[in-house]
Amino acid sequence: MSSEEIAKAAKASFEESQLITSAERVKALESIRKTLEHRKAEILAANAEDLKAAQAEVDAGRMSESLLKRLDLGRGDKWDSMLQGIVDVAALPDPTGIVTYATELDDELELYRVSCPIGVLLVIFEARPEVVVNIAALAIKSGNAAILKGGKESNRTTLLLSNAISAGLAETAIPEKYIQAIQTRAEVASLLELDQYIDLVIPRGSNSLVRSIQNSTRIPVMGHADGLCSVYLDESAEEEKAVRVVVDSKIDYPSACNAAEILVIHESLLYTIWPVVGKALLRANVRLLCDPATLEALQSLSPAPSNFLSFVKPSTPEDYSTEHLSLVISVVAVPSLQAAIQFINLHSSHHTDSIVTESDEAASIFCRAIDSSGTFVNASTRFADGFRYGFGTEVGISTGRIHARGPVGLEGLVIYKYMMRSKDKKGHIVGEFGTGKKQFKHKRINTNLVPF
Repeated sequence: MSSEEIAKAAKASFEESQLITSAERVKALESIRKTLEHRKAEILAANAEDLKAAQAEVDAGRMSESLLKRLDLGRGDKWDSMLQGIVDVAALPDPTGIVTYATELDDELELYRVSCPIGVLLVIFEARPEVVVNIAALAIKSGNAAILKGGKESNRTTLLLSNAISAGLAETAIPEKYIQAIQTRAEVASLLELDQYIDLVIPRGSNSLVRSIQNSTRIPVMGHADGLCSVYLDESAEEEKAVRVVVDSKIDYPSACNAAEILVIHESLLYTIWPVVGKALLRANVRLLCDPATLEALQSLSPAPSNFLSFVKPSTPEDYSTEHLSLVISVVAVPSLQAAIQFINLHSSHHTDSIVTESDEAASIFCRAIDSSGTFVNASTRFADGFRYGFGTEVGISTGRIHARGPVGLEGLVIYKYMMRSKDKKGHIVGEFGTGKKQFKHKRINTNLVPF
């Protein structure tokens, strides 16, 4: 099929699905889960082939280790988490058909704002083949059709995953072309021109991928380009809490977009808590890129950690604008909470930032002043995740300021429409309202009422 045929089929499937019940969408998710489980061995074998080819790219210096790790569908509990995500999404309330505003404009004339699907989603991502299933589940549950494009490094895996999704859908009333997968950049380039069929583009991947897509289409784009997350150790920070939050934020999954890349330290902690945190990071084999003040404080350690000379280096200005995606963190000292806020807002990608503090006032100021989609107190930045938020899974992280922000789950995949209903036997017309005529009542009514 051509790109235009794919887009047309997606739009037709979306329009055809509008009267499909929530129960049928849940049935489709269960059918997909069963099909995936049945085809597990075949899919993981294909993933092993992708991993083998990717390892050769890493060895040749053409692919990063962090990208390779994201590709492995059999790593840890990733497969089981992928299937559990389908179950979790299926169990969530239907996000469509919810009345969020209702008013009586006149006797027998009512206006309702009702949630509804966005339409056709084009989702483009790198590696992480489980994203195919995550997004398919969210799209189906929220009533959106989707076209999915994974990275070329996971083509074998994503092809079999999308085939399993199609096979699962074939057992239900949802159209077969409701979820489609493409595999080439040429197809993406063509689809980005088809704003008459595609309603929203969601890129998940590197800065260059997101920027390229944002500059190549008239279709609205929802996503984030970088994951420059920070942890700030406030002057009232408690030592054990600081160590736990900083280390987990950095090492739990360093290649994730919610891993900490910058550590900001109040200068009063330079010779107390910072050396303890620094040693904990070094024990975890984290490389420290330090400004003069934090570097000088670590140089006073006696005895120095065995890996000090190779793992502690002076920082450069560019280090505070770099998404390391590895066991590297940039460190800087500041004189005040206000200075920390200014530094983070200047260098942050507005993803997720955390403060470690025992001061309620400092916590409140930080959370309100930091301009990011997530602001945490005494908690790891790694909590910024749709599954951990209770969304079942997520379609991506949005650092934008319209429609959806932060981890985007079901609620981020619906928009709304206004529905008006006249119950008057003659209907209603605008010409009956105005000066010397009828006036609008604008009386709020129960949003639990179903308009149609």
